[in-house]
Amino acid sequence: MRYSVLCLAIGSAITTSSVLAKSSEIEVIEVKGTYFNDYKVDTAKGAMRTDASLLETAQSVFVISDTVIDEQLATTLGEVLNNDASLTAGSKQRNRETFNLRGFGLSSSNGYLRDGHQHWSHYQQPIETLEQVEIIKGPSSILYGQSGPGGLVNMVTKKPTAKTVMNFGLDVDHLGSTRATADFGGAITSEEDLRYRAVLVKQDVTFDREYVDGNERTRDRFLGSLVLDYDINDSSFVRVHYDRTNDKAGLDTGAWLDNKGQVIGSDKTIRDFSWAFTDITVENKGIDFTHALSENFQVTVGYNEQDFSRQRFESAPRKPKDYQVGDSYGSRPYDRFDDWQFTTAFVDVTGEFELGGFDHQVLIGANSLDYYYGQLRVRASAVDFVEGQTQPARPDISYATDDSLYTSEFDYYGLYVQDLVTINEQWQVSFGGRYDKQNKENADNESFLPKGGVLYHPSENGTVYFSYSEGFEPQRSEKLHNEEDKNHGMKLDAVTSQQYEVGTKWQLVDDRLLLTAAAFDISKTGTLISTAVEGQDYETVTTQAGKQRHTGFEFSAQGAVNDRLFVMGSVMNLNAEYERDESLYQGKSPIDAPKWSASLWSRYEFSDAFAVNAGAFYQGERFADYDNTITKDAYTRVDVGATYKLGLSHADVNVRFNIENLFDKNYLAGGGVNNVTIGEGTTFRLALQAAF
Repeated sequence: MRYSVLCLAIGSAITTSSVLAKSSEIEVIEVKGTYFNDYKVDTAKGAMRTDASLLETAQSVFVISDTVIDEQLATTLGEVLNNDASLTAGSKQRNRETFNLRGFGLSSSNGYLRDGHQHWSHYQQPIETLEQVEIIKGPSSILYGQSGPGGLVNMVTKKPTAKTVMNFGLDVDHLGSTRATADFGGAITSEEDLRYRAVLVKQDVTFDREYVDGNERTRDRFLGSLVLDYDINDSSFVRVHYDRTNDKAGLDTGAWLDNKGQVIGSDKTIRDFSWAFTDITVENKGIDFTHALSENFQVTVGYNEQDFSRQRFESAPRKPKDYQVGDSYGSRPYDRFDDWQFTTAFVDVTGEFELGGFDHQVLIGANSLDYYYGQLRVRASAVDFVEGQTQPARPDISYATDDSLYTSEFDYYGLYVQDLVTINEQWQVSFGGRYDKQNKENADNESFLPKGGVLYHPSENGTVYFSYSEGFEPQRSEKLHNEEDKNHGMKLDAVTSQQYEVGTKWQLVDDRLLLTAAAFDISKTGTLISTAVEGQDYETVTTQAGKQRHTGFEFSAQGAVNDRLFVMGSVMNLNAEYERDESLYQGKSPIDAPKWSASLWSRYEFSDAFAVNAGAFYQGERFADYDNTITKDAYTRVDVGATYKLGLSHADVNVRFNIENLFDKNYLAGGGVNNVTIGEGTTFRLALQAAF
């Protein structure tokens, strides 16, 4: 596909030359239209950590290519994940996004991967560096260690290419927000053994919600990324990477709902004070090395360091019980500094061989994580405020005066084995296991987890499978550490999960269209439930549920319907509830877990130069509180867009115009009664994209 500045890296190297060979098969499909079949991806390395195709993966996986990211002019990971109905948005307070996958919350510490490394995701991800996003459904602890029951999001980054890449982009919206991007790549040496990829982004955002004093909320973000590939010889390959994100924004902890699920006051009002902000700096640096041991075996070693620092100067507004506009509400300002250090490493040996008359694709590996967290915090005196009054001045406090540093540290490692056995043309069996050990003072944990699947291929373009997998999440501490919680100091048990899944996958329309369907049954024990409270000295009450069970089914379609029409769609039906709970939640449903959700995005090519997009995103009714007394209404949001390619001799220049929420639908997105996200109204975005 040529009209997108962000999708020229689809054919770039992913990890090794063998992966290059595999990924190149994605673009073999020939169509009569202008563009490649860039809505369908045939492999997702994060699912198996091998080169197994999706038809050989006994697990539901949904892959979103950077073509769709670009067509939607997405600026956040949440806008990308909207394309999979199994993902629903949680709260977006404090300039970060949270998500639920199959109704289970994705943890910022173990719910995300980047190129197979566990990735600390307590900030808005730099999606301009991404080649594709893989949503891996269900527990995945066998390969990645600590992992939640819903699954994982693996972000695959753009890699260097021998072909020269020079892409520029500029997009603006009707509020005056701007984003400028530059994406460069190519060979540094004439032998093309040294290659690079560099991405630069400068973004300034103006939001449509305003502070109580009338000031606008803004965001200022800079991203710089560099990746170098070097072919040491015919058998060895090394990659080094570095990226830095600076992201500063005013705080918006969300709107408040009344007992009927309606927004209290104006849906444009931010109750945080205008001097409240969060300032984040993130650095990722690492190295990956691959060596071919033989024609059929290779070893890959990876290492990454992530340094994450954040200052959060909060006004911390607190919703009083039965609050109405005109009542006073409390504010408890504080200045806080957080320091996370997240170091990951892995070694994988992969290979293919024949034994006992069967073909084997085997993975033997180990990975580790070293975690450090430090916090400084200083509080100011609490104040009461009434809308219409003069906003209180920013308190004269600084986290630097805190001499009582709170720290938390742990490390863990795991050993894993996986084998995909091909019995004959129709049958395959996958199985494996993992031994894992966490080392943490007063919170050591040791476990063994199995995983298995059976695949039946009634034809070369179809698969029916059954799988079983487990997940676990040891607690970060023996007891709950949250001084703002009523149950601060409560003893915590480890979280465990199990999933049974049956599904089918089919390549249709001459392998242009991928159809998948899956039914799942997931159980989780040890869920932590934090409920916001009003009018108390503490902010939350946290309990630990006995058992949480989610059952449902999914359907998705990705690819080309014909030579001109491309689609990406999905539907999920979910039944989620707490089945066994000693507190008040037995028989209740989690927050933001709709019974029905659906998404659709499409492109139709009228000519070589002109294409249009249309999409619809549906969320069913969801509860906003754990008591299930407050419901958020269902909604459907419709988006459209169009691209026109200018016929210039030395560059592909494209003009894109998108309208998000075409019919200006009023809706509530993720979040609860005191931190709900207001859906944005009609948004216009204009982009100029050039590729040389």
